[in-house]
Amino acid sequence: MNDAHGSPQTVVVFGGSSEIALAVLSRLAARRTRTVVLAGRNPAALEAAAGALREAGVTSVEAVVFEALETDGHAALVDDIFDRHGDVDLVLMAFGELGDQATLEDNPPAAARLARVNYVASVSIGLAVAARLRAQGHGNLVALSSVAAERPRRSNFVYGSSKAGMDAFFRGLGDALRGSGARVVVVRPGFVRTRMTAGMAEAPFATTPEAVADGVVRALETGAETVWVPPRLRWVMTVLRHLPAPLFRKLGDG
Repeated sequence: MNDAHGSPQTVVVFGGSSEIALAVLSRLAARRTRTVVLAGRNPAALEAAAGALREAGVTSVEAVVFEALETDGHAALVDDIFDRHGDVDLVLMAFGELGDQATLEDNPPAAARLARVNYVASVSIGLAVAARLRAQGHGNLVALSSVAAERPRRSNFVYGSSKAGMDAFFRGLGDALRGSGARVVVVRPGFVRTRMTAGMAEAPFATTPEAVADGVVRALETGAETVWVPPRLRWVMTVLRHLPAPLFRKLGDG
C-alpha cells in the first residue's frame, strides 16, 4: 500500500535493468520506496541494478528471471511475485527491443520476434498484472511506450508498429480497470539517450532517462494517464499524426 505521503512502497519492474526504470526507482527510493522486485533475463545486470538500489536506500531488492518470449509462464510469475510480497503499489513495464530496421526487413523471423517481445509479451504480462491489481483494489501499472507508436515512420516501422499495438493495448487496459482502484499510465518518450540508442543519430527533442523518470513520478503524483517526454512532443505529434501522407513522407525519412 502507498505510504501516508502517497509514495509506492513496493514496486515490481519487468525489464529490471532498464536505464529508464532505474532512474524511476532512484527517485522513488528518495520518496520512501523500500521493496523492489527486478524481473529480467540478465542476472548479472539485475544484480548490478540491485546493488545500486540498495545504495540508494531500498532495503529489500529481489532479482527474478523473466523471459519476455516465454509467455506460458508469465501468469505464474506474476502470481508468485504478488503472493510473496502482498500488496504491490506499482508495476513498471520497461522491457522491449529496438532492432535495426534494415536488418528486420531482411529477416522476417527477427521482425516477428521483436513484435512478440514488444507487443505480445506486454499483453501477456499486462493482463496478469491487471488481474492482481484489480483483486487488491489499488495500484499503478506504468507502461513505457514511445512516440513511435503515434505514427510509425519508414525508418522504424517494425519497431513503431509493435509499440503502436502495445500503446493501444495499455490504453484499453486502463479503461478496463476504471472503477477498480487500479490504473494504467502510458509513457511516450521521444529519443532517449540510453545504451539501446548509443551510436544512433539523435532525433529532435532527444531526452534522458532522468527526464522520463521525472515525468513518471509527476504522473503518479497528479493522476495523469498519459505522459509525453518532453511534454512538447504531445503537440508535435498531434500535428504529425494528421499530416497528409505525402507531406509526412517528406519529413526526413518519414
